Amino acid sequence: MTAPRLDVVIVSYRCPELLRACLESLGANPAAGGMRVVVVDNASGDATVEMVQSDFPWVELIANERNVGFAAASNQGATRGSADNLLFLNPDTRVTPGALDVACDAFEAHPGAGVVGVRLELPSGSLDHAAKRRFPTPLSALGHFTRIGRRQGARGALAAYRAPEVESGAVDAVNGAFMLVRRHAFDQVGGFDEGYWMYMEDLDLCYRLAQAGWTRWYEPTATVVHVKAGTSGPHRSLRLNWAFHFGMYRFYQRHYAPQRPWPLNLAVYVGIGVKLGASVIASAAARALAPLRGLRAAA
Repeated sequence: MTAPRLDVVIVSYRCPELLRACLESLGANPAAGGMRVVVVDNASGDATVEMVQSDFPWVELIANERNVGFAAASNQGATRGSADNLLFLNPDTRVTPGALDVACDAFEAHPGAGVVGVRLELPSGSLDHAAKRRFPTPLSALGHFTRIGRRQGARGALAAYRAPEVESGAVDAVNGAFMLVRRHAFDQVGGFDEGYWMYMEDLDLCYRLAQAGWTRWYEPTATVVHVKAGTSGPHRSLRLNWAFHFGMYRFYQRHYAPQRPWPLNLAVYVGIGVKLGASVIASAAARALAPLRGLRAAA
C-alpha cells in the first residue's frame, strides 16, 4: 500500500473543543495525495478520547495512561506513519485551505530544507511573531523577555530572537505549533529530544537539524490560525513554568555552554533562575486576581 503524502501528529491534553476545531479544519482542508492523522492524548482524563473515537473515526488515536510530555508523545505518534512529510501540529491550531499543500510543496522547491514553518496568525488576524525565530543569544533573550525586542518596528540585537528581517525563506527556527519535518531529516537527528518535557523541544530540533546541514524554511504563503496558549492557559501552572525554564536551561547547557566561558554560563543560569522565580510569582498573582477581574467585568 502506498504511503500518503503527509502524516500529521497532534499531541492533546485537556483541550477537547480546541482539538475538535483542529480536526475539523484538517477534515475540511486535507492534503492532496492523502494524509494520516494520529492524535496522541496524554492522559487528559476528560472527554477527549471519547470525542475522537466517536466523531473522528478517520483519526488514529493513542491514549496514553500518563502524561509523558510533548516531545515523547510526538515521537510516539511519528512511529505510526511512513510518509516522507511529517507534520507536528498543535491542537490549538486550525489549518486553512491549501496550507498543507503549500507547506509540502516547499520541500520539493527546496530540497535542502529539513523543516518548514508557516505564517501563524492569531485569531485576530495578526501575526504570531513566534512563527519564525533566530537561535537565542543572551542579548536577544534579554530583549525578548523584557519586551524591548517585541516593540513594533524593533530591530537589532535585542529584537533578533523574532527574526524581524526575514519575510520568507531560510531562518534559524520555526514554531512547534506547525512544524513540517522531512521524515528522513527527523530520523537522522533522532527525533525530538525527550529530555524536554514541554517547551524548547522545537528550538532544539531546529538547532540539531542545522548542525546536520538542513535548512529551516519559513513559508508565509501558507497560513494557520493559532490560538496562542490555548492549551496551556493564559497563566502557566508551576509545573509548566518549571518545564519552560528547564527547557531554556537544557538548550543552553547542551548547545552553548561547552563553548563559552564559565562566568557567562553562570550569569545565564542565574538569569534563568531569577526569571523562573519572577514568572512563578506573576502567574500565581494573575490566577489569584482573575476572579476579581471577573467580578468587575460583570458589575
